[in-house]
Amino acid sequence: MPVAFEMSREELASLLPDQPRYRTDQVWRGLWERGVRPSQMTDLPKALRERLETELVPALQEASRSASSDGRTTKWLWQLADGRRIETVLMLYPDRATVCVSSQAGCAMACSFCATGQGGFDRQLSVGEIVEQVVRARAEALPRRLGNVVFMGMGEPLANYERTWAAVQNIHSDLSISARHITLSTVGVVPGIRRLATEALPVNLAVSLHAARDELRDKIVPLNRRYPLSVLMGACGEYLAAKGRRLSFEWALIDGVNDSPRDAAELAELALPLGAHVNVIPLNPTRGYAGRGTPRAGVAAFRDWLSERGVNATVRANRGTDIEAACGQLVARERLATTSARQVPD
Repeated sequence: MPVAFEMSREELASLLPDQPRYRTDQVWRGLWERGVRPSQMTDLPKALRERLETELVPALQEASRSASSDGRTTKWLWQLADGRRIETVLMLYPDRATVCVSSQAGCAMACSFCATGQGGFDRQLSVGEIVEQVVRARAEALPRRLGNVVFMGMGEPLANYERTWAAVQNIHSDLSISARHITLSTVGVVPGIRRLATEALPVNLAVSLHAARDELRDKIVPLNRRYPLSVLMGACGEYLAAKGRRLSFEWALIDGVNDSPRDAAELAELALPLGAHVNVIPLNPTRGYAGRGTPRAGVAAFRDWLSERGVNATVRANRGTDIEAACGQLVARERLATTSARQVPD
Protein backbone atom coordinates (compact mmCIF):
# COMPACT_ATOMS: atom_id res chain seq x y z
CA MET A 1 0.00 0.00 0.00
CA PRO A 2 1.35 3.48 -0.83
CA VAL A 3 2.06 5.80 2.08
CA ALA A 4 0.30 9.13 1.52
CA PHE A 5 3.23 11.50 2.03
CA GLU A 6 5.77 9.31 0.26
CA MET A 7 4.03 10.00 -3.05
CA SER A 8 4.64 12.69 -5.65
CA ARG A 9 1.72 14.32 -7.41
CA GLU A 10 2.47 12.16 -10.47
CA GLU A 11 2.42 8.99 -8.36
CA LEU A 12 -0.86 10.05 -6.82
CA ALA A 13 -2.32 10.59 -10.30
CA SER A 14 -1.34 7.03 -11.21
CA LEU A 15 -3.76 5.81 -8.51
CA LEU A 16 -6.60 7.63 -10.28
CA PRO A 17 -6.42 6.49 -13.93
CA ASP A 18 -10.20 6.32 -14.23
CA GLN A 19 -10.79 9.78 -12.73
CA PRO A 20 -10.81 13.28 -14.25
CA ARG A 21 -7.48 15.08 -13.89
CA TYR A 22 -8.89 17.55 -11.37
CA ARG A 23 -9.47 14.71 -8.91
CA THR A 24 -5.72 14.46 -8.39
CA ASP A 25 -5.65 18.14 -7.44
CA GLN A 26 -8.55 17.67 -5.03
CA VAL A 27 -6.89 14.73 -3.29
CA TRP A 28 -3.52 16.49 -3.22
CA ARG A 29 -5.02 19.62 -1.66
CA GLY A 30 -6.91 17.52 0.86
CA LEU A 31 -3.75 15.74 1.95
CA TRP A 32 -1.19 18.55 1.84
CA GLU A 33 -3.18 21.75 2.40
CA ARG A 34 -6.07 20.61 4.60
CA GLY A 35 -4.31 17.73 6.31
CA VAL A 36 -7.33 15.42 6.20
CA ARG A 37 -7.80 11.75 5.42
CA PRO A 38 -9.61 10.70 2.19
CA SER A 39 -12.71 9.80 4.19
CA GLN A 40 -13.00 13.49 5.15
CA MET A 41 -12.67 14.81 1.59
CA THR A 42 -16.34 15.53 1.02
CA ASP A 43 -15.65 17.02 -2.42
CA LEU A 44 -14.90 13.48 -3.65
CA PRO A 45 -17.49 10.83 -4.57
CA LYS A 46 -18.20 8.46 -1.70
CA ALA A 47 -16.90 5.39 -3.54
CA LEU A 48 -13.60 7.13 -4.27
CA ARG A 49 -13.27 8.30 -0.67
CA GLU A 50 -13.74 4.76 0.55
CA ARG A 51 -11.21 3.34 -1.91
CA LEU A 52 -8.54 5.95 -1.16
CA GLU A 53 -9.07 5.61 2.58
CA THR A 54 -7.97 1.99 2.18
CA GLU A 55 -5.26 2.56 -0.41
CA LEU A 56 -3.52 5.66 1.00
CA VAL A 57 -2.04 4.42 4.24
CA PRO A 58 -1.06 6.97 6.92
CA ALA A 59 2.49 6.65 8.23
CA LEU A 60 1.49 7.67 11.75
CA GLN A 61 -1.10 6.22 14.08
CA GLU A 62 -1.79 8.26 17.20
CA ALA A 63 -0.87 6.19 20.24
CA SER A 64 -1.45 9.02 22.71
CA ARG A 65 -1.43 12.77 23.01
CA SER A 66 -0.86 15.07 25.96
CA ALA A 67 -1.63 18.75 26.39
CA SER A 68 0.14 21.03 28.85
CA SER A 69 -1.89 22.60 31.64
CA ASP A 70 -1.84 25.98 29.87
CA GLY A 71 -2.99 24.44 26.58
CA ARG A 72 -0.03 25.87 24.65
CA THR A 73 1.90 22.65 24.09
CA THR A 74 0.69 19.37 22.60
CA LYS A 75 2.81 16.25 22.42
CA TRP A 76 1.98 13.24 20.29
CA LEU A 77 3.27 9.72 20.67
CA TRP A 78 2.94 8.12 17.22
CA GLN A 79 3.07 4.44 16.39
CA LEU A 80 4.71 3.54 13.09
CA ALA A 81 3.79 0.64 10.83
CA ASP A 82 6.47 -1.59 12.36
CA GLY A 83 5.38 -0.84 15.92
CA ARG A 84 8.17 1.63 16.74
CA ARG A 85 7.18 4.92 18.31
CA ILE A 86 8.24 8.52 17.86
CA GLU A 87 7.23 11.89 19.27
CA THR A 88 6.17 15.28 17.88
CA VAL A 89 5.63 18.49 19.84
CA LEU A 90 3.44 21.41 18.77
CA MET A 91 3.97 24.77 20.50
CA LEU A 92 1.31 27.46 20.17
CA TYR A 93 1.92 31.20 20.31
CA PRO A 94 -0.65 34.03 19.96
CA ASP A 95 -0.48 34.27 16.16
CA ARG A 96 1.59 31.31 15.02
CA ALA A 97 2.80 27.84 15.90
CA THR A 98 6.04 25.85 15.85
CA VAL A 99 6.35 22.11 15.42
CA CYS A 100 9.30 20.06 16.65
CA VAL A 101 9.66 16.87 14.59
CA SER A 102 11.60 13.64 14.91
CA SER A 103 13.95 12.38 12.21
CA GLN A 104 14.84 8.97 13.65
CA ALA A 105 13.23 6.37 15.87
CA GLY A 106 15.71 6.55 18.72
CA CYS A 107 19.18 8.02 18.42
CA ALA A 108 22.72 6.66 18.29
CA MET A 109 24.45 9.83 19.52
CA ALA A 110 24.18 8.81 23.20
CA CYS A 111 24.25 12.32 24.68
CA SER A 112 24.29 11.73 28.41
CA PHE A 113 21.30 13.85 29.42
CA CYS A 114 19.00 13.07 26.48
CA ALA A 115 16.06 10.71 26.96
CA THR A 116 16.18 9.63 23.31
CA GLY A 117 19.88 8.84 23.45
CA GLN A 118 19.39 6.86 26.63
CA GLY A 119 17.03 4.54 24.73
CA GLY A 120 19.40 3.80 21.83
CA PHE A 121 18.80 3.75 18.08
CA ASP A 122 16.02 1.82 16.32
CA ARG A 123 15.94 3.02 12.70
CA GLN A 124 15.82 5.95 10.29
CA LEU A 125 12.48 7.61 9.60
CA SER A 126 11.23 7.74 6.02
CA VAL A 127 10.43 10.98 4.21
CA GLY A 128 6.71 10.37 4.67
CA GLU A 129 7.07 9.70 8.39
CA ILE A 130 8.85 13.01 8.83
CA VAL A 131 6.55 15.06 6.60
CA GLU A 132 3.34 13.68 8.06
CA GLN A 133 4.34 14.99 11.49
CA VAL A 134 4.34 18.51 10.02
CA VAL A 135 1.05 18.01 8.19
CA ARG A 136 -0.71 16.70 11.29
CA ALA A 137 0.65 19.53 13.44
CA ARG A 138 -0.34 22.19 10.92
CA ALA A 139 -3.93 20.95 10.89
CA GLU A 140 -3.98 20.87 14.70
CA ALA A 141 -2.62 24.42 14.94
CA LEU A 142 -5.43 26.03 12.94
CA PRO A 143 -6.46 28.83 12.87
CA ARG A 144 -2.88 29.70 13.78
CA ARG A 145 -0.30 29.65 11.01
CA LEU A 146 2.39 27.01 11.31
CA GLY A 147 5.31 29.39 11.13
CA ASN A 148 8.33 27.26 12.02
CA VAL A 149 9.48 23.67 11.66
CA VAL A 150 12.38 22.59 13.86
CA PHE A 151 14.15 19.25 13.56
CA MET A 152 14.85 19.02 17.28
CA GLY A 153 12.82 15.95 18.21
CA MET A 154 14.01 12.37 18.44
CA GLY A 155 17.13 11.53 16.46
CA GLU A 156 20.05 13.25 14.76
CA PRO A 157 18.76 14.80 11.49
CA LEU A 158 22.15 14.87 9.79
CA ALA A 159 22.65 11.15 10.50
CA ASN A 160 19.55 10.58 8.35
CA TYR A 161 20.65 13.11 5.78
CA GLU A 162 19.02 11.91 2.55
CA ARG A 163 15.55 11.50 4.01
CA THR A 164 15.78 14.59 6.18
CA TRP A 165 16.75 16.76 3.23
CA ALA A 166 14.04 15.26 1.01
CA ALA A 167 11.52 16.06 3.77
CA VAL A 168 12.84 19.64 3.97
CA GLN A 169 12.33 20.03 0.23
CA ASN A 170 8.77 18.72 0.47
CA ILE A 171 7.95 20.94 3.43
CA HIS A 172 9.31 23.91 1.51
CA SER A 173 7.66 23.20 -1.85
CA ASP A 174 4.46 21.32 -1.02
CA LEU A 175 3.60 22.91 2.33
CA SER A 176 4.88 26.37 1.30
CA ILE A 177 6.95 26.84 4.45
CA SER A 178 9.97 29.01 3.73
CA ALA A 179 13.38 27.42 4.20
CA ARG A 180 14.22 30.38 6.43
CA HIS A 181 11.61 29.04 8.85
CA ILE A 182 13.04 25.51 8.91
CA THR A 183 15.79 24.69 11.41
CA LEU A 184 17.99 21.60 11.47
CA SER A 185 19.63 20.79 14.78
CA THR A 186 22.76 18.67 15.07
CA VAL A 187 25.09 17.60 17.86
CA GLY A 188 27.96 18.10 15.46
CA VAL A 189 27.85 15.71 12.49
CA VAL A 190 30.54 17.59 10.59
CA PRO A 191 30.16 15.88 7.18
CA GLY A 192 26.45 16.70 7.30
CA ILE A 193 27.10 20.35 8.13
CA ARG A 194 29.52 20.62 5.22
CA ARG A 195 27.06 18.98 2.89
CA LEU A 196 24.27 21.26 4.11
CA ALA A 197 26.41 24.24 3.13
CA THR A 198 26.20 23.12 -0.51
CA GLU A 199 22.41 22.83 -0.66
CA ALA A 200 20.26 25.40 -2.42
CA LEU A 201 17.74 26.02 0.38
CA PRO A 202 18.98 28.38 3.12
CA VAL A 203 17.72 26.54 6.18
CA ASN A 204 18.81 27.50 9.68
CA LEU A 205 21.48 25.52 11.50
CA ALA A 206 21.43 24.96 15.26
CA VAL A 207 24.33 23.17 16.93
CA SER A 208 23.63 21.41 20.22
CA LEU A 209 26.88 22.40 21.89
CA HIS A 210 26.40 22.07 25.68
CA ALA A 211 30.14 22.36 26.40
CA ALA A 212 32.88 24.58 25.00
CA ARG A 213 35.96 22.56 25.92
CA ASP A 214 36.71 19.12 24.56
CA GLU A 215 37.37 17.51 27.94
CA LEU A 216 33.81 18.21 29.10
CA ARG A 217 32.07 17.83 25.76
CA ASP A 218 33.61 14.38 25.27
CA LYS A 219 31.59 13.29 28.32
CA ILE A 220 28.32 15.05 27.50
CA VAL A 221 28.30 14.56 23.71
CA PRO A 222 30.35 11.45 22.80
CA LEU A 223 30.43 12.40 19.09
CA ASN A 224 32.88 15.14 20.11
CA ARG A 225 35.59 12.48 20.29
CA ARG A 226 35.27 12.05 16.53
CA TYR A 227 34.68 15.70 15.66
CA PRO A 228 36.30 17.86 18.36
CA LEU A 229 35.38 21.49 18.80
CA SER A 230 38.08 22.87 16.50
CA VAL A 231 36.78 20.71 13.63
CA LEU A 232 33.14 21.48 14.44
CA MET A 233 33.73 25.23 14.61
CA GLY A 234 35.54 25.04 11.25
CA ALA A 235 32.49 23.38 9.67
CA CYS A 236 30.21 25.99 11.24
CA GLY A 237 32.37 28.71 9.73
CA GLU A 238 32.07 27.08 6.31
CA TYR A 239 28.29 26.96 6.65
CA LEU A 240 28.13 30.58 7.72
CA ALA A 241 30.30 31.68 4.80
CA ALA A 242 28.19 29.73 2.31
CA LYS A 243 24.74 30.69 3.59
CA GLY A 244 25.07 33.93 5.52
CA ARG A 245 22.37 32.67 7.91
CA ARG A 246 22.63 33.24 11.63
CA LEU A 247 24.04 30.25 13.46
CA SER A 248 22.60 29.11 16.79
CA PHE A 249 24.25 27.24 19.63
CA GLU A 250 21.98 25.24 21.93
CA TRP A 251 23.16 25.00 25.52
CA ALA A 252 21.26 22.82 28.02
CA LEU A 253 22.25 24.11 31.45
CA ILE A 254 23.13 21.33 33.89
CA ASP A 255 23.60 22.32 37.50
CA GLY A 256 27.26 22.18 38.48
CA VAL A 257 28.35 20.78 35.13
CA ASN A 258 28.32 23.50 32.45
CA ASP A 259 26.87 26.59 34.13
CA SER A 260 29.95 28.32 35.61
CA PRO A 261 31.57 31.64 34.64
CA ARG A 262 34.35 29.59 33.05
CA ASP A 263 31.81 27.78 30.85
CA ALA A 264 30.28 31.10 29.82
CA ALA A 265 33.69 32.55 28.95
CA GLU A 266 34.65 29.50 26.87
CA LEU A 267 31.29 29.57 25.08
CA ALA A 268 31.73 33.26 24.30
CA GLU A 269 35.11 32.52 22.71
CA LEU A 270 33.40 30.15 20.29
CA ALA A 271 30.24 32.16 19.65
CA LEU A 272 31.65 35.64 19.05
CA PRO A 273 33.85 34.93 15.97
CA LEU A 274 30.87 33.24 14.30
CA GLY A 275 28.28 35.78 15.42
CA ALA A 276 26.33 32.85 16.84
CA HIS A 277 23.17 33.28 18.85
CA VAL A 278 23.05 31.19 22.04
CA ASN A 279 19.85 29.55 23.21
CA VAL A 280 20.20 28.87 26.91
CA ILE A 281 17.92 25.97 27.84
CA PRO A 282 17.17 24.91 31.41
CA LEU A 283 17.62 21.13 31.33
CA ASN A 284 14.43 19.08 31.29
CA PRO A 285 14.76 16.21 33.78
CA THR A 286 14.93 12.69 32.37
CA ARG A 287 14.62 9.35 34.11
CA GLY A 288 17.98 8.06 32.89
CA TYR A 289 20.16 11.00 33.92
CA ALA A 290 20.97 11.95 37.50
CA GLY A 291 21.88 15.56 36.72
CA ARG A 292 19.37 18.33 37.21
CA GLY A 293 18.71 21.60 35.50
CA THR A 294 20.38 24.77 36.73
CA PRO A 295 18.05 26.72 39.06
CA ARG A 296 16.36 29.81 37.66
CA ALA A 297 18.78 32.28 39.27
CA GLY A 298 21.75 30.39 37.82
CA VAL A 299 20.15 30.38 34.36
CA ALA A 300 19.74 34.15 34.48
CA ALA A 301 23.30 34.59 35.72
CA PHE A 302 24.69 32.45 32.88
CA ARG A 303 22.80 34.48 30.30
CA ASP A 304 24.10 37.69 31.88
CA TRP A 305 27.70 36.46 31.80
CA LEU A 306 27.30 35.80 28.08
CA SER A 307 25.69 39.18 27.46
CA GLU A 308 28.49 40.94 29.33
CA ARG A 309 30.93 39.37 26.88
CA GLY A 310 28.91 40.57 23.89
CA VAL A 311 27.13 37.32 23.06
CA ASN A 312 23.52 37.49 21.86
CA ALA A 313 21.87 35.05 24.27
CA THR A 314 18.30 34.27 25.21
CA VAL A 315 16.75 31.84 27.65
CA ARG A 316 14.37 29.42 26.00
CA ALA A 317 11.29 28.94 28.12
CA ASN A 318 10.59 25.35 29.09
CA ARG A 319 7.40 24.23 27.38
CA GLY A 320 5.37 21.22 28.40
CA THR A 321 7.45 20.05 31.36
CA ASP A 322 4.24 18.71 32.93
CA ILE A 323 3.69 16.43 29.91
CA GLU A 324 7.34 15.33 29.55
CA ALA A 325 7.72 17.30 26.32
CA ALA A 326 11.48 16.94 26.01
CA CYS A 327 12.30 14.66 23.09
CA GLY A 328 12.17 10.97 23.87
CA GLN A 329 10.59 11.22 27.30
CA LEU A 330 7.31 9.48 26.40
CA VAL A 331 9.05 6.65 24.58
CA ALA A 332 11.49 6.29 27.47
CA ARG A 333 8.61 6.17 29.93
CA GLU A 334 6.91 3.43 27.92
CA ARG A 335 10.11 1.40 27.69
CA LEU A 336 10.61 1.72 31.45
CA ALA A 337 7.02 0.61 32.10
CA THR A 338 7.41 -2.35 29.74
CA THR A 339 10.69 -3.39 31.34
CA SER A 340 9.23 -3.08 34.82
CA ALA A 341 6.20 -5.16 33.85
CA ARG A 342 8.47 -7.92 32.53
CA GLN A 343 10.39 -7.95 35.81
CA VAL A 344 7.28 -8.49 37.94
CA PRO A 345 7.12 -12.19 38.90
CA ASP A 346 3.97 -14.21 38.11
